[in-house]
Amino acid sequence: MEPSAVRAAADLLQQAYRSGTPIAPLIDEYPDADVTDAYRVQQEQVRRWTQAGDTVRGHKVGLASAAMQRQMGVSQPDYGHLLGDMFHLEHQPIPAQRFLQPRIEPEIAFVLGRRLSGPGVTVADAIRAVDFVLPALEVVDSRITDWRISIVDTIADNASSGGVILGSKPTSLSTVDLRLAGCTLHHGGDLVATGAGGAVLGSPVNALVWLANTVGPLGIDLEPGHVVLPGSMTKAIAVRPGDTVVADIAGLGSVTATFDAEERS
Repeated sequence: MEPSAVRAAADLLQQAYRSGTPIAPLIDEYPDADVTDAYRVQQEQVRRWTQAGDTVRGHKVGLASAAMQRQMGVSQPDYGHLLGDMFHLEHQPIPAQRFLQPRIEPEIAFVLGRRLSGPGVTVADAIRAVDFVLPALEVVDSRITDWRISIVDTIADNASSGGVILGSKPTSLSTVDLRLAGCTLHHGGDLVATGAGGAVLGSPVNALVWLANTVGPLGIDLEPGHVVLPGSMTKAIAVRPGDTVVADIAGLGSVTATFDAEERS
């Protein structure tokens, strides 16, 4: 994609944010776009957000589980940026109107105590860099109509990022085996999904390693204090205004997301 096309694609996505109306898949408009082009569109949006005063507070790995890859019709992970205004307090009303087509998924959030700079990051390096983990819920959202996304579409759309809700009970990695940590997801009091940490690339730690080694050659480091979401332990569940979702992760505790009842106008 030419630089002008990258900017034009970012314009389309930004307009979807402002209007609340999803757009047609970018791959329809730019059929020759590849993954590299998609990350350029993502970076252009991040540049605009930070220029407007927001701050990168972490990263996410998307499509890390086989369940999510099947659900989205893709075959590889991707990554996106977590901006400060994406973070919401648990048990506090989340403005549902800021989302277009939200879905929610349970994750194990890493909070870093040391910088991770790839390539060459090992599992040992990643474990040493983690300060603690938290139960988390991620709101994924798409600016593409009906979630008709290719890998190019979701990457360009900041890996379909929407929001983050972190639990408040920190846990040391040394006290829990993330591969075996089971998860239940309740939506409105009903059990809607179950999973385990091993669904995320075999271990959520593997997703952290993948991320560090993928963004490192691009000049991006994972910084101390940053939050990293390694990927969903279950399929994503659609949510609507007024919904309450609770994830309970063995060894880590629970986290609750509550959406206000106001529809997008």
